[in-house]
Amino acid sequence: MPVSYRLLYNSYNIPSMSEKEIVLVTGGTNGIGLDTVIYIASASPNYHVIIGARNLSKGEKVLKDVQAKSSIQGSVSLVQLDANEDSSIAAAAKKIKEDFGHLDTLVNNAGICPEPEKEQWPSREVMRSTFETNVFGPTVLTEALVPLLKKSSSPRIINVSSIVGSTSAISDHSSPISAVKYPGYRASKAALNMITAYQYAQLKEFGFKVWAFCPGYVVTDLGGDREQRVENGIESSETSAKGVLQIIQGERDADVGGFVARYGEKYEW
Repeated sequence: MPVSYRLLYNSYNIPSMSEKEIVLVTGGTNGIGLDTVIYIASASPNYHVIIGARNLSKGEKVLKDVQAKSSIQGSVSLVQLDANEDSSIAAAAKKIKEDFGHLDTLVNNAGICPEPEKEQWPSREVMRSTFETNVFGPTVLTEALVPLLKKSSSPRIINVSSIVGSTSAISDHSSPISAVKYPGYRASKAALNMITAYQYAQLKEFGFKVWAFCPGYVVTDLGGDREQRVENGIESSETSAKGVLQIIQGERDADVGGFVARYGEKYEW
């Protein structure tokens, strides 16, 4: 950076890129992911948020929209990332390394739920596609980014899960959660919970902090019922984004290695 620009940064107390906390949010172009990007970038000039976008043209539009918001204090950039493709993961990891040299927080948010709620049993195709995105993707992506996370002074991994993936919750037959269908989605989130526990067991010696995070039942496009959720007065996904920021800011460190949710809850696996 030229001297004149360094002086400009210093005169306004704006952190340089090397001083910022780098956060990658997968599936960052809509829903919980997009709200998380906006919420983190609006919290402090100390954050730089990378939008992980499978569709680059959509990602470029979202990036411009986010950067134009008056609430943004930090900075935001974009990386093309399809966690279902190993070549895309490798290219994204390379770009992040070249642009930033390290990564502080990985938010594995990208996920799908292709099952109609009325269906009791998923097909092989639905199970395979659901696990591909919700389990295989974040597992392989995390492995690819561990070297960059190790360069952080406080590496964090947040795997966006769901209470419906809790074996304890479905085993309580008095709870309405037990009656929810979406078996393929439920199984994929249960698997992601196991991956979370495994990641923490393997990485805690390197200073990593890892959580499974339930964003709650909020208004998103995930289940194909956005309008119904809005009509029923379901909370905005901004509340989920706030929960992610609390983890990043260290407010849930007491629950590290666990399964947490908005509003301070902690769930059983």
